[in-house]
Amino acid sequence: MTRVCLVGADGVDLRTELLTRETAREALATYDLREEYRNSLVLDTISLGSAVSLVNDLNWYLVRFTDDALVLEPSVSETEWLSRNLAEAVRDGAIDPEATDEYLKVYGLTAEGELVEPMYLTRQDGELPDYDLRDVDDTVVVRVTESEFGD
Repeated sequence: MTRVCLVGADGVDLRTELLTRETAREALATYDLREEYRNSLVLDTISLGSAVSLVNDLNWYLVRFTDDALVLEPSVSETEWLSRNLAEAVRDGAIDPEATDEYLKVYGLTAEGELVEPMYLTRQDGELPDYDLRDVDDTVVVRVTESEFGD
């Protein structure tokens, strides 16, 4: 199963915004929506292709109501998310899955389950540098494309 996580923008109730709009509601109707992180919607799809297609179908809403759209593809990594652009590049064969772990966007994760202040990092000798923007309970690692790095 490939997981999709839509991270709501500040001040937006993402679930309400998506489910009160007919087209988004219909696109999401067959999925079990969960809130893995504060103000996020997480759902499971059958493949990387279906995850990318769903995110593309929801693009109009994502531009307006989200800060990020992430994809967790177990064949690439069991624990690290892919950015939307990287997921699409892997699906299209433009980037080899084994070559996706250099450029990272790391979110802090608070005790309340909120994703905060992403920090852009690169692995050094296979190791992930520490997140140091603030004290957090954990981190969420997102692999990004080189062109997204530092956006």
